[in-house]
Amino acid sequence: MSAKQPEENHKSKAEEQEQPVIEASAEAATGQPAEEEGKQGGEAAPEAVGQGEAPDETAAAEGGEGEEGLETALERARAEAQEYLDGWQRARAEFANYRKRVDREMQDAYERAKGDILARYLCILDDLERALKDRPAEDEAGVWAEGIELIYRKFKALLEAEGVETIPAEGQPFDPNLHEAISHEESGDHQEGHVIEVVQQGYRIGDRVLRPALVRVAK
Repeated sequence: MSAKQPEENHKSKAEEQEQPVIEASAEAATGQPAEEEGKQGGEAAPEAVGQGEAPDETAAAEGGEGEEGLETALERARAEAQEYLDGWQRARAEFANYRKRVDREMQDAYERAKGDILARYLCILDDLERALKDRPAEDEAGVWAEGIELIYRKFKALLEAEGVETIPAEGQPFDPNLHEAISHEESGDHQEGHVIEVVQQGYRIGDRVLRPALVRVAK
């Protein structure tokens, strides 16, 4: 017993000497006493726990804002797409109307040009009609007249192929849109306001009058 007791006393003294050395080393490393460092370490733990929860809340908030931003961007894109679609449809309708208007104007221009050209040859038709009306009865003159009549029929067929029509006049009620009166005369064979005789034929192409018929009208 006496031998072991000095040995244990010797160990306790050695441990007491080592403890100040360890504490001194800790103070030298941290610059603070070991007890204060322990207190600060214990107080820092709750702060660390609180700081660990903040990133989750921030991430959730940022996620909500991101979804709202995507919805806003999507709605804006849809509105722009609808605006572009409406503009395209309006442009398409305007172009279709433009094409129709251009086609109609071109057709009208063609009809006017054709009418102006054909109107130049009507005087030839008039001459042929007068020659046939006054043709002689002799044999030679009859052959000549038949030749002129053949020219007349060919020329008239050419005009009809182009859509030129003779305006009905003789015996018809006078129409100032189609006829031009050169005289108003008494007539027992015609009603008042009706055409007695056609002095010069009138012609039209479609609804356009190339020239009105010159007529004598009963009064």
